[in-house]
Amino acid sequence: MQCVTNKGAGAGLRERKKQATRAALSEAAVRLAAEHGAENVTVEAISNAAGVSPRTFFNYFDSHDDVFVMMDPDVGERVRRAIRDAPAELSPLDAVREAMAAELAEVELRHEVWSLRAKVFQKSPHLLARGLGLHMAEERDLARTIARRIDPDGPGGQGGPDVHGGPGAPCEDADIELYPRLLAAVAGTAARVAIEHWYAHSPPLTFPEIFRDVFTHLSAGLPQPPAQTDDRPSDGRTTES
Repeated sequence: MQCVTNKGAGAGLRERKKQATRAALSEAAVRLAAEHGAENVTVEAISNAAGVSPRTFFNYFDSHDDVFVMMDPDVGERVRRAIRDAPAELSPLDAVREAMAAELAEVELRHEVWSLRAKVFQKSPHLLARGLGLHMAEERDLARTIARRIDPDGPGGQGGPDVHGGPGAPCEDADIELYPRLLAAVAGTAARVAIEHWYAHSPPLTFPEIFRDVFTHLSAGLPQPPAQTDDRPSDGRTTES
């Protein structure tokens, strides 16, 4: 038992080191691109800024562009795993909210990097298009996971893994019902809106507060909020949040 524990601890340490290296490369790339433009930043420059070799760079990213659009390629699988493992009593919307909230916790800690990344995308449309393609693939994978949670024996949940990946594979997911598709799309939009609103209004509100407020509005069916009074938060949040 002691051997198993030590092995697990070692694996955890290695994983944290890998995550730290990937984060260092992504941050270095974004900062350099924000200053010089993504097209003018080389793999060698990114590697040097992160304190690793170009060979190490390619252990984490397949190409120059990937460092900008794939800051954490495992996040989608972690979200899907959390949804699969969520308590059965949670509604699909609540399961998705909790899974995404856990992954988005670092947004507040890396506010500057995420803001710079958005500016880099604005200046490099090809990166934005690449990121959109990856987002669409992740959205389909999320929809399939939601479908399997709702009805493991239904058409959208029978056989095979959750992931059917690739921007060009929508026909493979024609068996997924409307609700899982809609929830996956709305969840992605909710995260984007929460991030944008937080950028515009923080402080005093924390990102987790805004993110959960977004899902409170969704859970309520998006009714128009009551008129703002002097004792209400300035962003129009409902008292039920």
